[in-house]
Amino acid sequence: MSMLTYFAAKVDPGQVGVPTVSADNVLSGVLNTVYFAAGIAAVIVIIICGILYAVSQGDASKVKRAKDGILYSVVGLVVVMMAFVITNFVIGRF
Repeated sequence: MSMLTYFAAKVDPGQVGVPTVSADNVLSGVLNTVYFAAGIAAVIVIIICGILYAVSQGDASKVKRAKDGILYSVVGLVVVMMAFVITNFVIGRF
């Protein structure tokens, strides 16, 4: 076991092909994945609410529900885009 520990201490990760990752790259990657998932969810809600609006047949409650869903998902999409810009700006500064 001590021989294995000795070799592990002498090996440079860059020489054997192990990439080194910094914390800001990990944080940026995780946040970008979350933002991408939230954006996809907002677009899917917009599409579903658009279909609901089209098939509402003039029923006021269904039209209001579909319009509110579209409005809230667009607001959510804007919030996600603003969060993306702000966090990438802050991570880029450090």
